[in-house]
Amino acid sequence: MRITDLSVTLFEWRGLPAASYSDKNPAAAATPELGLVAIETDAGITGHAFLGASFRSARLDVLSLVRHLKPAVLGQDPLAREYLWQALSKRIRATTYRCIGAIDVALWDIAGKAANLPIHQLLGTCRRKVPAYVSSSVLGSHEAYLEQAAAMRARGFRAYKIHPPAGLDATIRLCRDLRDLLGPEIRLMIDPAGAFAYPDALTLGRVLEELDFYWYEDPLAEDDAYNYVKLRQKLDIPLMATEYSPGGFHAYAPWITAQATDYLRGDVAVKGGLTAILKGAHLAEAFRMNYEIHHGGNSLNNFANLHVMMAIGNCEYFEVLLPERAQKYAVIDDIEVDADGCVHAVDAPGLGATIDFDLIRANTTEVLR
Repeated sequence: MRITDLSVTLFEWRGLPAASYSDKNPAAAATPELGLVAIETDAGITGHAFLGASFRSARLDVLSLVRHLKPAVLGQDPLAREYLWQALSKRIRATTYRCIGAIDVALWDIAGKAANLPIHQLLGTCRRKVPAYVSSSVLGSHEAYLEQAAAMRARGFRAYKIHPPAGLDATIRLCRDLRDLLGPEIRLMIDPAGAFAYPDALTLGRVLEELDFYWYEDPLAEDDAYNYVKLRQKLDIPLMATEYSPGGFHAYAPWITAQATDYLRGDVAVKGGLTAILKGAHLAEAFRMNYEIHHGGNSLNNFANLHVMMAIGNCEYFEVLLPERAQKYAVIDDIEVDADGCVHAVDAPGLGATIDFDLIRANTTEVLR
């Protein structure tokens, strides 16, 4: 089997609600574009992936994918995923990890379809379901967080993570009120998305320990390993860094050796594919660390993330980032959470998602080859 073509269909993401998760991640444009990556083979099997997210239009990345990565895969065996991942990774100066990740996900989709198996079975299924947690956007008021937390609990979720409002005092007040509202039975997490310098991060961390928060994610800048080491030495609450730490899979090593984080973090978009996060999860496992998988920014990425979760034992939660309409689009029967707050393995071949090709055709803006 050989790869005969690669194309990216850009299409508008319509009906997108406004959402922001930090001042580093402003609200998306009214109609960003996703890219449907299609890798065709001489066996008649086509692998798919989505490029882009609600806050990052695929148009920002797509030219480098077509110009610099497509030539590396044409004529190659699509089942030689490790060889191709290595080849694509050598071209990182000319592209982005999001582009490498989209091609890698599409190659895994081909592999599953060729074997008539879901990807998690190709990897070796470890479990059939995982619990999910709700992850807020930055909301407009203190009260809005409390209302969302109560609604989350009513839906059956047992864990809630906040992207907090600006400012240390407002964040501490919110954390206290959430614990009072939800009681000890709901797990609480927080992701300030690098908002704090070390002194305020330490102050907040001590409050989070008092309130029995479950993890403390990205309090410092993504490249501030030096102060993460200091912070970890002072706190008992587990720290989670490396989501946006510079570099892909290989960049995890210095964070581990410096003992700068308790958990590793990544997803198929920001780390360069399903192959990359599988490597990251196994690396974390060798050090008895969790590898908590971040949301993927679009529906097909979340399917890919879910397959990896079902094939590893050291990821505890599936992230449901709100508002859900800013994460789900162009897939029929998307991933849903059951009444017990869990998501389940997908058993159709490959990614197992039913792409809404009619919607994509109706909203196509350009096809790049």
